[in-house]
Amino acid sequence: MTLFEALEIINGFSKPSKMPCNSWSIPAKDCKVGSKLVLVSGSVCNDCYALSGFYRMGNVKSCLEKRLQSLSDPRWEEAMTVAISGSEGSGYFRWFDSGDIQSLAHLEKIAQVAINLPYVKFWLPTKEYGFVQEFLSQKELPENLTIRLSGYMIDGPAPVGLANRLGLVTSTVATKGFSCPANSQGNKCLSCRACWDKETKNVAYKFH
Repeated sequence: MTLFEALEIINGFSKPSKMPCNSWSIPAKDCKVGSKLVLVSGSVCNDCYALSGFYRMGNVKSCLEKRLQSLSDPRWEEAMTVAISGSEGSGYFRWFDSGDIQSLAHLEKIAQVAINLPYVKFWLPTKEYGFVQEFLSQKELPENLTIRLSGYMIDGPAPVGLANRLGLVTSTVATKGFSCPANSQGNKCLSCRACWDKETKNVAYKFH
C-alpha cells in the first residue's frame, strides 16, 4: 500500500496547532459517553470545543465523518500504519483531538497500529472506560500506547481508583492548579511530552 492510498483510506490527519505531531479525529457528536456528558452542566463535555468553532464548518464535518466511516474498511489498520510511518517524523502521535473510541474493535485496531509502529509513542485520552476495561480483561496494552482516563467534571477528581487498578494514568480539566504548561507558552506543547509519559500520573489541563 502506498502512502497516498493509505491517506485516502483514513482521510488524512488533523494537525492541531498545539501539538508537536499529527492527530486523527472523528466527530465529537458520535462520542458514546461524551454524548451523554454534553447534557450535564459542569462536565468537561458540556462546552465541548469540538462541537463549536471551525468544527462546525461543513468541510470539517465532512472530513471527520469520512474518517469515522473509514473504520469499517478492512484495510484501516494497514492504512493507518502506513500513513503514520510515512508522514509522522516526530516520533509521537495523538488519537482524538475530537471524538473518542467507538467500540472494543476500534481500540483493538488502535493497539495493533501501536504494535506495528513500536518507535512511535501514542497518546489516547478517553472517557470510554468500559471499552478500555474490556480490552484489558483480554489483552495487554502495547508499551508505546499511553491511555489517559479523562475525568468527567471540570475541577472534578481524576478516575484514579480505576486507573490504578488497570495500570493506567489520568487527565483532568481544572480552573486552577492545572499542570499542563501550554497556557504559559503560547498554547503549545513545545518541549513538553507529559501526555505521552506513563510516569506522569495525571495531567491537569486549564479550562478555557
